[in-house]
Amino acid sequence: MAQFLISGGPGAGKSTLLTALQEQGYTGVEEASRVLIQEQVAAGSGLVPWQNLAGFAELALTRMVDQYEQARQRGGATFFDRGIPDIIAYLEVGGIPVPKIYHNAAAQYRYHPAVLMAPPWPAIYVNDAERWQTFAEAAQLYQALYQTYQRLGYQLVELPLVPVMDRVQFVQSWVATHQRQVQKSRDLRAE
Repeated sequence: MAQFLISGGPGAGKSTLLTALQEQGYTGVEEASRVLIQEQVAAGSGLVPWQNLAGFAELALTRMVDQYEQARQRGGATFFDRGIPDIIAYLEVGGIPVPKIYHNAAAQYRYHPAVLMAPPWPAIYVNDAERWQTFAEAAQLYQALYQTYQRLGYQLVELPLVPVMDRVQFVQSWVATHQRQVQKSRDLRAE
């Protein structure tokens, strides 16, 4: 089972890539924070990141742990749009001390050792109801995410700035290489 993670700043094409991968038959888990924002806005709650980042982070952690556990129970490969380490980066950028619970969760719920990173891409960046950041803020978040994942020991694989189906082919090739490496490792242990 592999828990593949797609991360990066807002508006870099992560959700579009995830949708395209799902259309190719892969299992995907949508971005928890985006869904939570929609739910909190609909409920008239103040637990949205631009009003209460610390409270929103707690909701996001609970949702992401649930998503991870559900994927583990399903088995097989799963692609996640954002992961638990993203919460750490967002809190740090927001100037909020990161409680130990987030570091513990990041250590307990590990994704595949290599994370697919969607870099800032001005040509596709747009604001919407869940994406309030400017492009400059999105680029700053990308740098924070990149540093956070590196600090947590992940290898980073930057996605190319190409149309979505080309990104899908890039990911499929990357996954195939991973699967060959896993099989080779199993074969060596079996000898």
